[in-house]
Amino acid sequence: MWLTIRKNVDIFNHMVELNTPQLDAVFHALGDATRRQMLRELAQAERSVGELAAPFSISLAAASKHVKALENAGLIRREVRGRTHVCHLNPGPLASANAWLRYYEAFWTVRLDVLEELLQQERPPVSPPPKGDTP
Repeated sequence: MWLTIRKNVDIFNHMVELNTPQLDAVFHALGDATRRQMLRELAQAERSVGELAAPFSISLAAASKHVKALENAGLIRREVRGRTHVCHLNPGPLASANAWLRYYEAFWTVRLDVLEELLQQERPPVSPPPKGDTP
């Protein structure tokens, strides 16, 4: 048996329906640990760019570049209050990324289930220990 055997499970590819450029931007934004931490901070409350930069040893210019990447992905929105730029989390695009990941989770779940069945079939039966031979 091969791992490519399918058990009457149809996985419809919904990926055609996803907005590929935005999804690419989301995964690009999530590909950086600093930006992921910024998103985590924004999940707690709104933050200024300076507040987002504070936990890292980066300049405001570097923090602004990270914010711009998050903004381009649609993951945050920025509001200007006087001279302060305040950022808010926009979780909508994360749902698209989650849907993309769920598709592949289903893909691998089916294959891992087949692998588990194959391994169960190949495993020799376990015989019980002989009685009365205990030390």
